[in-house]
Amino acid sequence: MTKVVALEMAENNITCNAICPAYVRTPLVEKQIADQARVHGISEQDVVQKIMLGPAAIRRMLEPREVASLVVYLCSDDAAGITGAALDIDLGWTAR
Repeated sequence: MTKVVALEMAENNITCNAICPAYVRTPLVEKQIADQARVHGISEQDVVQKIMLGPAAIRRMLEPREVASLVVYLCSDDAAGITGAALDIDLGWTAR
């Protein structure tokens, strides 16, 4: 969908990109941590370290401001040449 929109809107100088984040520290994710701890019978810390961050090269969750900074950049003139892209901000998940 991102690529189709990017192609269709290019003549209007409108870009379209997808941001693909790893786990972001939000209220929704915090609730999921607690739910997963109950389901798996493990501590919330183990859920974070073993399940959520296990595949990541950088073992932490993203902060909302990090994703917001990428959004701001993509909306700027400096990113006018980026369209139809899926941008990973995944702490190295896809590097493995």
